[in-house]
Amino acid sequence: MEFDKIKELIKLIQKSKISEFKYENESTKFSIRTKSYSTSKEVIVQPSMMHSMPVAPMAQSLPANNTSNVAPATTDSAANNEAAQEESNNYIEIISPMVGTFYRSPSPEKGAFVKVGDTIGEEDTVCLIEAMKLFNEVKAEVSGRIVKVMAEDASPVEYGQVLFLVEPN
Repeated sequence: MEFDKIKELIKLIQKSKISEFKYENESTKFSIRTKSYSTSKEVIVQPSMMHSMPVAPMAQSLPANNTSNVAPATTDSAANNEAAQEESNNYIEIISPMVGTFYRSPSPEKGAFVKVGDTIGEEDTVCLIEAMKLFNEVKAEVSGRIVKVMAEDASPVEYGQVLFLVEPN
Protein backbone atom coordinates (compact mmCIF):
# COMPACT_ATOMS: atom_id res chain seq x y z
CA MET A 1 0.00 0.00 0.00
CA GLU A 2 1.38 3.45 -0.90
CA PHE A 3 2.25 5.93 1.84
CA ASP A 4 -0.26 8.53 0.58
CA LYS A 5 -3.04 5.95 0.78
CA ILE A 6 -2.01 5.10 4.36
CA LYS A 7 -2.14 8.81 5.29
CA GLU A 8 -5.66 9.07 3.81
CA LEU A 9 -6.68 5.94 5.70
CA ILE A 10 -5.40 7.39 8.99
CA LYS A 11 -7.42 10.57 8.41
CA LEU A 12 -10.57 8.56 7.71
CA ILE A 13 -10.08 6.40 10.79
CA GLN A 14 -9.57 9.47 12.98
CA LYS A 15 -12.88 10.91 11.76
CA SER A 16 -14.73 7.64 12.36
CA LYS A 17 -15.43 5.77 15.59
CA ILE A 18 -13.14 2.88 14.65
CA SER A 19 -10.59 2.14 17.36
CA GLU A 20 -8.45 -0.39 15.49
CA PHE A 21 -7.83 -1.21 11.82
CA LYS A 22 -5.70 -4.07 10.50
CA TYR A 23 -4.51 -4.54 6.91
CA GLU A 24 -2.66 -7.49 5.43
CA ASN A 25 -1.70 -8.75 1.97
CA GLU A 26 1.18 -10.84 0.56
CA SER A 27 3.85 -8.15 1.06
CA THR A 28 2.48 -5.78 3.70
CA LYS A 29 0.92 -6.02 7.12
CA PHE A 30 0.08 -3.16 9.49
CA SER A 31 -2.42 -2.04 12.08
CA ILE A 32 -3.68 1.39 13.11
CA ARG A 33 -5.03 2.06 16.60
CA THR A 34 -6.70 5.29 17.66
CA LYS A 35 -6.75 6.92 21.07
CA SER A 36 -10.06 5.23 21.88
CA TYR A 37 -8.31 1.83 21.60
CA SER A 38 -6.31 2.36 24.79
CA THR A 39 -5.66 5.01 27.42
CA SER A 40 -2.78 6.55 25.44
CA LYS A 41 -3.67 9.41 23.12
CA GLU A 42 -1.94 8.46 19.90
CA VAL A 43 -2.48 6.87 16.53
CA ILE A 44 0.05 4.10 16.02
CA VAL A 45 1.13 2.75 12.64
CA GLN A 46 3.29 -0.34 12.95
CA PRO A 47 4.64 -1.52 9.58
CA SER A 48 6.05 -5.03 9.83
CA MET A 49 8.19 -4.81 6.69
CA MET A 50 10.34 -1.79 7.67
CA HIS A 51 13.65 -3.33 8.75
CA SER A 52 15.61 -0.08 8.50
CA MET A 53 13.21 1.67 10.89
CA PRO A 54 13.25 1.55 14.69
CA VAL A 55 11.04 -1.10 16.27
CA ALA A 56 9.21 1.41 18.52
CA PRO A 57 5.71 2.57 17.50
CA MET A 58 5.52 5.66 15.35
CA ALA A 59 2.94 8.38 15.90
CA GLN A 60 1.05 10.41 13.34
CA SER A 61 1.69 14.12 13.99
CA LEU A 62 -1.17 16.42 13.13
CA PRO A 63 -1.22 20.17 12.45
CA ALA A 64 -1.91 22.41 15.45
CA ASN A 65 -5.36 23.37 14.14
CA ASN A 66 -6.65 19.81 14.57
CA THR A 67 -8.99 19.56 17.54
CA SER A 68 -8.24 15.94 18.41
CA ASN A 69 -5.56 15.51 21.06
CA VAL A 70 -3.17 13.18 19.26
CA ALA A 71 0.16 12.99 21.05
CA PRO A 72 3.55 12.10 19.51
CA ALA A 73 5.03 8.70 20.34
CA THR A 74 7.87 10.06 22.49
CA THR A 75 8.41 13.01 24.78
CA ASP A 76 11.62 13.88 22.91
CA SER A 77 9.74 14.44 19.67
CA ALA A 78 7.07 16.43 21.56
CA ALA A 79 9.75 18.68 23.03
CA ASN A 80 11.34 19.08 19.58
CA ASN A 81 7.99 20.00 18.01
CA GLU A 82 7.23 22.53 20.78
CA ALA A 83 10.67 24.12 20.38
CA ALA A 84 10.19 24.20 16.62
CA GLN A 85 6.83 25.97 17.00
CA GLU A 86 8.31 28.63 19.26
CA GLU A 87 11.25 29.27 16.92
CA SER A 88 9.20 29.10 13.75
CA ASN A 89 6.97 32.12 14.39
CA ASN A 90 8.89 34.18 11.81
CA TYR A 91 10.16 31.29 9.72
CA ILE A 92 8.76 28.88 7.17
CA GLU A 93 8.97 25.22 8.15
CA ILE A 94 10.05 22.46 5.80
CA ILE A 95 8.34 19.39 7.21
CA SER A 96 8.79 15.69 6.66
CA PRO A 97 6.33 14.32 4.09
CA MET A 98 6.66 10.79 5.50
CA VAL A 99 7.96 8.57 8.25
CA GLY A 100 11.52 7.40 7.65
CA THR A 101 15.20 8.06 8.26
CA PHE A 102 16.46 11.61 7.60
CA TYR A 103 19.71 12.07 5.65
CA ARG A 104 21.30 15.47 5.00
CA SER A 105 23.56 14.23 2.18
CA PRO A 106 23.15 11.92 -0.83
CA SER A 107 25.90 9.61 0.50
CA PRO A 108 28.31 9.49 3.46
CA GLU A 109 31.20 10.64 1.24
CA LYS A 110 29.38 13.74 -0.06
CA GLY A 111 28.50 16.99 1.67
CA ALA A 112 25.07 18.01 2.93
CA PHE A 113 22.45 19.15 0.43
CA VAL A 114 22.03 22.37 2.44
CA LYS A 115 23.53 23.87 5.59
CA VAL A 116 22.66 26.81 7.82
CA GLY A 117 23.05 30.06 5.90
CA ASP A 118 22.49 28.55 2.44
CA THR A 119 19.98 30.23 0.13
CA ILE A 120 17.51 27.79 -1.38
CA GLY A 121 14.94 27.83 -4.17
CA GLU A 122 11.61 26.02 -4.41
CA GLU A 123 12.98 23.14 -6.52
CA ASP A 124 16.16 22.58 -4.48
CA THR A 125 16.58 19.20 -2.78
CA VAL A 126 17.18 19.75 0.94
CA CYS A 127 17.47 16.16 2.20
CA LEU A 128 16.60 12.50 1.65
CA ILE A 129 14.18 10.39 3.65
CA GLU A 130 14.60 6.65 3.51
CA ALA A 131 11.40 4.68 3.87
CA MET A 132 11.18 0.95 3.21
CA LYS A 133 14.62 0.91 1.60
CA LEU A 134 13.64 3.67 -0.87
CA PHE A 135 15.33 7.07 -0.80
CA ASN A 136 12.91 9.96 -1.36
CA GLU A 137 14.18 13.45 -2.20
CA VAL A 138 12.55 16.26 -0.23
CA LYS A 139 12.23 19.50 -2.21
CA ALA A 140 12.26 22.86 -0.41
CA GLU A 141 8.99 24.09 -1.98
CA VAL A 142 9.91 27.53 -0.55
CA SER A 143 12.68 29.99 -1.27
CA GLY A 144 14.75 31.67 1.37
CA ARG A 145 17.72 31.10 3.68
CA ILE A 146 18.21 28.04 5.90
CA VAL A 147 18.16 29.26 9.53
CA LYS A 148 18.20 25.98 11.43
CA VAL A 149 18.36 22.22 10.80
CA MET A 150 15.84 20.67 13.19
CA ALA A 151 16.54 16.96 12.57
CA GLU A 152 19.73 15.05 13.23
CA ASP A 153 21.41 13.27 10.31
CA ALA A 154 20.59 9.54 10.04
CA SER A 155 17.86 9.81 12.68
CA PRO A 156 14.23 8.67 12.41
CA VAL A 157 11.65 11.35 11.59
CA GLU A 158 7.87 11.34 11.75
CA TYR A 159 5.31 12.54 9.26
CA GLY A 160 4.84 16.30 9.77
CA GLN A 161 8.02 16.73 11.84
CA VAL A 162 9.87 20.01 11.21
CA LEU A 163 13.15 19.34 9.36
CA PHE A 164 14.35 22.88 8.55
CA LEU A 165 13.47 26.47 9.41
CA VAL A 166 13.72 28.88 6.49
CA GLU A 167 13.78 32.67 6.54
CA PRO A 168 11.72 33.72 3.51
CA ASN A 169 13.23 36.04 0.87
